[in-house]
Amino acid sequence: MIFRYSLPFFLFLTAGCARQTFFQPDARPDTAPLAAGADSARVTAGRHYQRGPIGRFLLGQHHRAAWARPVMLPVLDVATTVPGGLKAGKIGGGFQTISMTVLGADGRGYALRSIDKDPYRTLPKVLRHSFVLNVVRDATAAGQPYGAFVVPRLAEAAGVLHTNPKAYYVRSDETGFGAASERYQGRVVLLEEKLEGKENIAGRLPGATDLEESDNILAERYKSPKNTVDEAAFLRARLLDLWLGDWDRHEGQWTWAAYPQAQGQTRWVPIPQDRDQVFFRFDDGVLSWLMSKAVAKFRTFGPRYESIEGYTRNSRYIDTHVLTELNRRTYLATAQDLQRRLTDSVITQAVRQGLPREVFRREGPTMIAALRARREALPKAATDYYRLRAHDVLVAGTDADERFVVERLNDTATVVSVYELEPSAKRPDSLLYRRVFNPAETHSIALHGLHGDDVFELSGSVRRSPFVHIYGGPDEDKVRDKSRVTGLRRKTRFYDTKRNNDFEPAPELKNNTTKGVESHAFDRDGSGR
Repeated sequence: MIFRYSLPFFLFLTAGCARQTFFQPDARPDTAPLAAGADSARVTAGRHYQRGPIGRFLLGQHHRAAWARPVMLPVLDVATTVPGGLKAGKIGGGFQTISMTVLGADGRGYALRSIDKDPYRTLPKVLRHSFVLNVVRDATAAGQPYGAFVVPRLAEAAGVLHTNPKAYYVRSDETGFGAASERYQGRVVLLEEKLEGKENIAGRLPGATDLEESDNILAERYKSPKNTVDEAAFLRARLLDLWLGDWDRHEGQWTWAAYPQAQGQTRWVPIPQDRDQVFFRFDDGVLSWLMSKAVAKFRTFGPRYESIEGYTRNSRYIDTHVLTELNRRTYLATAQDLQRRLTDSVITQAVRQGLPREVFRREGPTMIAALRARREALPKAATDYYRLRAHDVLVAGTDADERFVVERLNDTATVVSVYELEPSAKRPDSLLYRRVFNPAETHSIALHGLHGDDVFELSGSVRRSPFVHIYGGPDEDKVRDKSRVTGLRRKTRFYDTKRNNDFEPAPELKNNTTKGVESHAFDRDGSGR
């Protein structure tokens, strides 16, 4: 239905040409030169997002008023903004944002990014010179340009690690970044500490010994039982994301700090970054409303939570791999703790300090009211999030030898435990994982042995149980299924190669072994299927 009504409009859009002068030439609306040595300037984040009545009706009001509102911002001074000065570093590779790593005199890095975006390179080439480009560019106005600056005070109160971004104006005649200066001249930018690499730990994360990206820490987690992910901290950060309406939390939006533990263990703690999509406002125009129905991830921030599945669609991969063990009580208790921490005064102070004074007058009271309403509904949102995460659960071992034990205790409890087969002498407790699953909440559990010679043991006779999918991995594995689930469908499936495995055919076990190695592949979505 949406496609039928939007097709004529799509054809209309593709028939036109993209505007070549879409963006404001300079953030300062005043054409007079900025005085030498000026420490502040009156600027707009993006007055090109202003639209007339028809444009607002079709495309939505979004946050256009905040983008076009003149505000006073400090001027970025390459020599003094950071003690010792800044110098240009590596140019970033983002598709929409102008970004660069800039370095302080002490060698620590900072991220310098434009607040405005240009999605030109995200579109197929056939659309880059059509009017579609203008429409996609216009959608940038759905983001609150100063939203990221509200988050640090809230994250601090919530107990979530965070960066501390600040907004600046870059003079139109700035040359302090050498050849890269032209990219930033006349723009409103965000400057924040860069949390990547060991050189950026000192003074920022006491006790940490390393900083890594999501892909790297997951590789370490699956390589050895010595590496664990702080799932409770990740859940706390994800509930904060839901509260803020931040739907763009894919695996690339996180840095992980390594903290040494007893007995040679390492605990990886998440640090959210890039708060570009907090307080998103999208579905307030005819066409944007239709788009929000077609693209589930474009969820609007307001007093009530929209689709939890939509808010979390971009984060599905990292959620699947990290949120594997915590139960419903922990989700609810974490939400209730956040309610206690995020008081009215904390919210008001964060919004007042984060938004420029001129924007706060218009947007502040509405944002504060919405945050308070969402705080009261956070336990319900957390419960819905738990249900979503509990439906299909990934339980992965490591490349070491492990023993997976599935106990089908009764019709409401299936217990999955994972043990090291040969734990270190320093670790007498070989338990790596344990969770109780209820078939009313969980449809399937995927057990991945990965590398190593793993053992899978199943027991118990029940009427109801989640499906248990066993993926042995490339090495020799052993499966012993003594369980029974009454019904027409066998609820234990074994996926592996036909050779080099030891399993006994059993009434409950369905043999899905094949000749190809794809049968036990650890796919990107974590399902193995």
